[in-house]
Amino acid sequence: MDNSKAVLGFLAGTAIGAILGILFAPDKGSETRRRISDKTSDTANSLKDSFNDFVDNLKETYMSASDEAQNMGDQAASKFNQAKNETRNALQP
Repeated sequence: MDNSKAVLGFLAGTAIGAILGILFAPDKGSETRRRISDKTSDTANSLKDSFNDFVDNLKETYMSASDEAQNMGDQAASKFNQAKNETRNALQP
């Protein structure tokens, strides 16, 4: 949730800054278009980086959960086998 709020805040700030820059800029149209293009490219790169960070974080979380589930499964199987062996030993004459 924190990443999505940060990205949303960044996008809102970028949009507001771009709009205000266009409204108050005394530059020629070609210069303004170049600046808009540069800002758009910067924003796209920032979004791409944020998305990649999000995906990497998601992968790490999945791998961690997967490893933990595997360990819990191994422990459960070990305890089951131990209980099974103890029961066999107790039932043998």
